[in-house]
Amino acid sequence: MASAIKLSYHQRLFLTLFVYSWMIVLCFIGFQYVREKQHKSELLNLQLQTYNQSLLEVIESNQSIDDFESTRKKPFEDLRITIIDHSGVVLYDNMIAPDSLDNHSRRTEIVNTMLTGYGHYITRQSASDGREYFYSATRGKDVIVRSAIPYSETLLQQLGPDWLFAGVLIVISIAMSIFAYHTTQRLGKTIKRLDRFAQKAKKGEFFNEDEPFPNDELGSISNHIVQLYAQWQQTIKDRDKAHEVAMREEQEKIRIKRQLTNNINHELKTPVASIQVCLETLLSGIDLSEDKRQELIERCYANNERLRRLLLDVSLITRMEDGSSLIEKEPVVINDILTEIAQELEIMPDEERLTLHTDFNEQVVVDGNTSLIGSIFRNLTENAIAYSEGNNIYISLLKNTDSECLIRFEDDGCGVEESQLSRLFERFYRVDKGRSRRMGGTGLGLAIVKHAVLFHGGTISVSNRPEGGLRFDFSLSKQSDV
Repeated sequence: MASAIKLSYHQRLFLTLFVYSWMIVLCFIGFQYVREKQHKSELLNLQLQTYNQSLLEVIESNQSIDDFESTRKKPFEDLRITIIDHSGVVLYDNMIAPDSLDNHSRRTEIVNTMLTGYGHYITRQSASDGREYFYSATRGKDVIVRSAIPYSETLLQQLGPDWLFAGVLIVISIAMSIFAYHTTQRLGKTIKRLDRFAQKAKKGEFFNEDEPFPNDELGSISNHIVQLYAQWQQTIKDRDKAHEVAMREEQEKIRIKRQLTNNINHELKTPVASIQVCLETLLSGIDLSEDKRQELIERCYANNERLRRLLLDVSLITRMEDGSSLIEKEPVVINDILTEIAQELEIMPDEERLTLHTDFNEQVVVDGNTSLIGSIFRNLTENAIAYSEGNNIYISLLKNTDSECLIRFEDDGCGVEESQLSRLFERFYRVDKGRSRRMGGTGLGLAIVKHAVLFHGGTISVSNRPEGGLRFDFSLSKQSDV
């Protein structure tokens, strides 16, 4: 069984308007035709009534009807004249013998004439000769004069409709139908696009048609709906993206914490093992010299100090990552921190001390945490002392605005291979692992520096100086809402 043909919205709307408009046009043409035919019939009847009235005057003055017909021009050719008395008996007919005609009292035009004095009938076939006539009757004092016109081509044309008017009306209607077709087609196109949009929206798909909707009320509503859907799609996309980023960050945090735990476990093994060996030796009862005993105790202390520093560094990084909102901020004067570092360097042994050169031509105040900002400079200083093999440290102020300050920290040591620069801020990463452990480093110093800079809304980068040594450029935000 064939499926029913489904018409589009445009086709249904056009067919509805088409049928409705042409029904109105046809009704108007029919109504106009009836009125026009009635009007023409009344004009024709008026002509015949005038002729009938003249003939009545001739009859009432006892003049000859034949003389009247011969001298008076008839309004129409083949005009049939019938004279009937008030009882319906035919007294005279110019075409048929009166005695052959039946009584006319029941003829419609005669009945109306007896009632009103005038009467006409548009079309009726004559019982006497079989022809169709247009009848018009006028009542006189004693008789009724009836004139009749046979339906010839001339009379049919005279009573026929005005085809010019009907043609003009039909042409106008066709033009309006064409206009309606294009208008409904445009509307249907918009509705069809909205339907495609609704289907895509139902499936959650993107509606990526670039063609704009028409510049009308429906087009404006359609554009608003599509824009709202696009904004909703973008919101969902942004939400999913943010969720994905958050999940990645969470996974990264878990990975880093797992890595941190593994690294801590690895870093703890060496000092714990060393302490255990020293203590076992001391507790074994072996006869040791005083110098050897003192060496074992000092080794225990050094490894214990290393453990203490490791735990402090881990605690500091964890606090910055998980509890940054709980860390208090206050106005911090960078110049004062640099003064303290210079004083600390002064009391260090000559073989460990580097000369500090500062170039701060103005006071710099940031809104931050004194301890964390101090850890930036102290860890960079300790890193330079332990690994740079240089003699000088240079700290200079590159920029100082209301929103941030840019600081450069340099040493004149040996620097680092370019391939290793990008990994310096990784936790527990050491350029020279053996040397780092001997120097007592935890491998977290530069990681703490990076976290402290980020906590204060800044960025940090590292590079090798052209003259030799490392260069750290970092910024600190002065905004209290960072």
